[in-house]
Amino acid sequence: MTNGRLGVLDIGSNTVHLLVFDTTRGRMPVPSVSDRSVVRLMRYVDDGGAITEAGIGALSTAVSAAMARARKAKVDELLVMVTSAIRDAANGEAVLARLREQIGLDVQVLSGPDEARLTFLAVRRWYGWAAGRLLVLDIGGGSLEIATGVDEEPELAVSLPLGAGRLTHDLLPDDPPTPGQLARLVEVVDEQLHPLVGRMAQLPAPDHVVASSKTFRSLARLAGMRTPGVGPEPRWRMSAEQLADWVPRLARIPAEQRVELPGITPERTYQIVAGAVVAERVLARLGVETVEISPWALREGALLRHLDRS
Repeated sequence: MTNGRLGVLDIGSNTVHLLVFDTTRGRMPVPSVSDRSVVRLMRYVDDGGAITEAGIGALSTAVSAAMARARKAKVDELLVMVTSAIRDAANGEAVLARLREQIGLDVQVLSGPDEARLTFLAVRRWYGWAAGRLLVLDIGGGSLEIATGVDEEPELAVSLPLGAGRLTHDLLPDDPPTPGQLARLVEVVDEQLHPLVGRMAQLPAPDHVVASSKTFRSLARLAGMRTPGVGPEPRWRMSAEQLADWVPRLARIPAEQRVELPGITPERTYQIVAGAVVAERVLARLGVETVEISPWALREGALLRHLDRS
């Protein structure tokens, strides 16, 4: 479908998010509806790696609300996708079967590299060819995606189990986290990043480094600065130095007090410390001095790919 109202339902690790776009051939997709329910699926993962019945129930409730909103918006076509929390769960296939039955549509399971490629496509379209070689970073609830290249298809697209929700659940049981927990988190992140650093060293340096996730957007509002841009939405930029300065301070603040900080929303406050550590270590290990925040990310990438194939 190239003309009409198209919805993208992203069943992610942190939220169930519906975005509805009005699409016309040859024109930029225009978002008309955004509806989001916070689920934080990682807190419902048991010791065996399965999503509990309580988590499945919370997910079902959020999906029902999103489907009702899509019907109210008179969506012509709906794309449904799931990412790492369900993909990696021990009972992921069973959860997926229940979702397909509930929704009555095909549900696409994105692999980690698929997520990286779609996010890269969205960022490339937003910034255009003049941006040169891009390095795109995205921290989700369950995974970290990194992609780089000069075309619309990245030369390198990888996914690592370094999502903010996953790491909070596994490594930061206390709030605020203890110094020992933070040290262990840094150690785990650096271990996971080490092979990637070697692979990135074999590629040309990027002309433009862009981050696209809500975690990075929140951190940029906290630690970065607004920059001029085209359109009504503010643009944000953040230096590695600004972020590194905030990480230890953020880690000392209890979750209920973090929401008083600029950019830290209630649904992110519990996992923002882990997200900040991942962001800081990625920038440090890859030698990135400054990162810009893209308004477009995974959902827009899925929409664009679908329109390209229609």
